[in-house]
Amino acid sequence: MFITAPGQTDVLMVVMAIVLGVSVIGFGVLYFRLHALPEQIAHKGQKVQFEIVALLCLIALFTHMHIFWIAGLLLAFIEFPDFGGFLGRIAGSVERMAGVKPGTGAYGVPDRAKPIHGADASHTEDEASASRKPPRVVAGRKELDHA
Repeated sequence: MFITAPGQTDVLMVVMAIVLGVSVIGFGVLYFRLHALPEQIAHKGQKVQFEIVALLCLIALFTHMHIFWIAGLLLAFIEFPDFGGFLGRIAGSVERMAGVKPGTGAYGVPDRAKPIHGADASHTEDEASASRKPPRVVAGRKELDHA
């Protein structure tokens, strides 16, 4: 029944080759979509941790360690609070209380890390560094018993 005559095309082999090709491509697409699932969930929810979830999915894809994928999936479902919002409001209120225009920050305040240029530079630098240095502790006699 499935025996082909000499010189003719084997139809069953052609159909099976097409089915094999479609199934390999289909399973590959399914595999990659499944690996990208936590990333898609985090992206749809506009999560803060989207980049961490994407990195965990990539690590799971290349190392075949499924714990990274599970961690990425759990992290995609977790909602982290937005600390930047209320911390920004607190910073703006503190700037207003200090008499600084909100959003300008420490503009105009001298930076202690930068050296002072001028005639008194060495004198003020020595005083500042002397006050920041911890007191020197003199060690006692070295114990030779613990060699």
